[in-house]
Amino acid sequence: MSDTLALVLRLLAIFVVFLVFPLVIGQTEHKVMAHMQGRLGPMYAGGFHGWAQLVADGVKFAQKEDVVPTGADRRIFQLAPAVALLPYLLVMVAIPIGPGNAVGQALDAGVFYVLAVMGVGVLGSLMAGWASANKFSLLGGLRTAAQLLAYELPMLLAAASVAMAAGTLALPGILDAFHWWWVPWQIIGGVVFFTAGLAELQRPPFDMPVADSEIIFGAYTEYTGLRFALFLLAEYAGIVVLSALTAVLFLGGWHGPFGADGLGWLWTLVKTVALAFVVIWLRVTYPRLREDQLQKLAWTVLIPLALVQIALTGIVKVVIS
Repeated sequence: MSDTLALVLRLLAIFVVFLVFPLVIGQTEHKVMAHMQGRLGPMYAGGFHGWAQLVADGVKFAQKEDVVPTGADRRIFQLAPAVALLPYLLVMVAIPIGPGNAVGQALDAGVFYVLAVMGVGVLGSLMAGWASANKFSLLGGLRTAAQLLAYELPMLLAAASVAMAAGTLALPGILDAFHWWWVPWQIIGGVVFFTAGLAELQRPPFDMPVADSEIIFGAYTEYTGLRFALFLLAEYAGIVVLSALTAVLFLGGWHGPFGADGLGWLWTLVKTVALAFVVIWLRVTYPRLREDQLQKLAWTVLIPLALVQIALTGIVKVVIS
């Protein structure tokens, strides 16, 4: 009974984090963009430092009319936001945030599990575009599918390099085998993994599937109200998951510098927040890539770099053994 209770408490904690952290990232994005771009609105909503901006957005979405286009595939159209959001909750279950039992459920093939489930989340955008009965939405959905195919491979190859170095596919096992000298050795894979993850989340500068200047808002053009808010929540949940996975796989997770591991989960949190800030900073800083540039980056840059990282890992493993 005690083991069951412990598991229930861990899953409940993950659910609370899933509900809170994406909202915190959303509020942080408002503030960071307001400071970097001189936006006044998000700094004054509610008074002190614009604390009510997120509340205002929530009220706005809740008040909007829920519309389903006449020609849409109604069930698929309504199901798409859930398909986009829920996989990130399932991924969080397998991410260790500290030593010992500080993980929802340790899985022997945790690396493959998290990457496979994250791929399912992207399909929510494809479903939305296909079911909307709108040519712009369909074009956005097709761009999403092409982006998924292009960037899933380098992401998987980069993660495979870390698993090869640790000799295990379990995320807690990778952290147990982690050494700080891995960071410069695996830095190429870390950059590839993080970049490919941004592309799968369709975050700028990889937001061609939602290019407002070309296809209105891509697969989400016909969505309003709370369903549209769920897609935004899925994006922020994806940022949390991507940042946490990058911290676990390439930055040592709960391991602190110079052997300072006592803080445990706090190190994971600090690294995750720092990477989430980088995601927001990239949105503010760089312009959107063209579709051909986006595909070229994946096939001619990221995949070769990921293969180089795997070859380097193999060489280092042979030398060490």
